[in-house]
Amino acid sequence: MRTLSGKSRLAGVLGWPVSHSRSPRLHGLWLARHGIDGAYLPLPVRPDRFAEAVRSLADLGFAGANVTIPHKEAAFAVCDAVSARAERAGSVNTLVFRDGRIEGDSTDGWGFLESLAEQAPGFDPAAGPAVVLGAGGAVRSVAAALLDAGCPRLTLVNRTPARAEAIARALGGPVEVAAAAPLQGAALLVNGTSLGMAGEPALEIDLSPLPPQAVVADMVYVPLETPLLAAARARGLRAVDGLGMLLHQARPGFEVWFGALPAVDAALRAEVLA
Repeated sequence: MRTLSGKSRLAGVLGWPVSHSRSPRLHGLWLARHGIDGAYLPLPVRPDRFAEAVRSLADLGFAGANVTIPHKEAAFAVCDAVSARAERAGSVNTLVFRDGRIEGDSTDGWGFLESLAEQAPGFDPAAGPAVVLGAGGAVRSVAAALLDAGCPRLTLVNRTPARAEAIARALGGPVEVAAAAPLQGAALLVNGTSLGMAGEPALEIDLSPLPPQAVVADMVYVPLETPLLAAARARGLRAVDGLGMLLHQARPGFEVWFGALPAVDAALRAEVLA
């Protein structure tokens, strides 16, 4: 067990609830790997106290924090400055406290592309249309990253079309909203909903229209092998689980808070899942 000093660097994850988060375990493993004097804490914060809590963490000397459901849009609002990709995503999942200022970044989309490159090597977002299910903050970040990487057409499918339409307007470019997933000829299908998560119903979707070279990705990582990914593998399609996105999106924050760029490897995946 690490012993903290008076100079320990501190960070954490803000959410409500936050007990389910794997981020404290992930960052704790990285801190141990790098022998860093620091700690990363779960920080449960009610939505009505979020802005106050963030400013208090900055005053207490925290280096920064990750932000998870339901605070990502509130985090965007509380920042003094945000990165270009956070501006594009309309949300913030990574806070940095620096010189009395609160800075925000959105690393979900970047983490998703890194996970794609790792689990579906050679896949190019410019290869064909993408279909993304859902309309949450992480979906907007992923959609923006795919468009910026050259995706020629992106279709959002959501139970509440108005929310998907708002994302489409904010992103601009070749973004459409549809009531059903247009999988014929799609290069990529992404599940950004909670369907398939432990305790939730499975995602009911017919994958047969997808071409054989298509990739199916799920942002859900509990369970690691969702019914959607199992169905994709059964059809011989490449499948990308949600754990890779979780691991990779955390790397930029860890680097700026603790001063080392951590690696993602098979051993880390196993330890985070344990």
